[in-house]
Amino acid sequence: MAPVIFVVDDDSDVRESMRALLEASGFLAETFASAGSFLGSGWNGRAGCLIADVRMPDMDGLELQEELVRRKASLPVIIMTGHGDVPLAVRAMKAGAIDFLEKPVDDGLLIDSIRRALDAAASTASASAEAEEALSRIAALTDRERQVMDLMAAGRPNKIIAYELDISPRTVEIHRARVMEKMRAKSLAELVRMVVAARER
Repeated sequence: MAPVIFVVDDDSDVRESMRALLEASGFLAETFASAGSFLGSGWNGRAGCLIADVRMPDMDGLELQEELVRRKASLPVIIMTGHGDVPLAVRAMKAGAIDFLEKPVDDGLLIDSIRRALDAAASTASASAEAEEALSRIAALTDRERQVMDLMAAGRPNKIIAYELDISPRTVEIHRARVMEKMRAKSLAELVRMVVAARER
């Protein structure tokens, strides 16, 4: 599915001019007059990014961003600010916003910012899928295989693994081979990457 650029701004002129710019630049755009109308729109699970004005009645852009964080949404956020709202924008960046842009927004900066946001979202989705795959493979290991895997990932040689787990080096080799097979890892480096991805999930 093509990504959608969601624009939330209580100013109808801003919404329409941004929709025109985005569609002329080849993006799908959906606009909303309030944070509440956006949250009730069925946006969740759709790829894209959110552009929100920092100052809106009822729920402002920062509160909307915080709500997305609460919902564990992976939608990247770009905050638009009026003159003098830079401290709010800095707060938004600390809370995870991809970018903030001052109004009137420069067309080129906006398009560059959207492309960065979509790239970030794609890499996050890819990392999330990799972590899920790693977790499902780890779930298929026995307790002993998992212990061996953790020590392998920590860089311990077979002799040390054997000593720490009080098993023979030959048994370690057997477990090690099973771990590599079940995890479908072609190298120790690939196994370590999977373990790290799973732990960060």
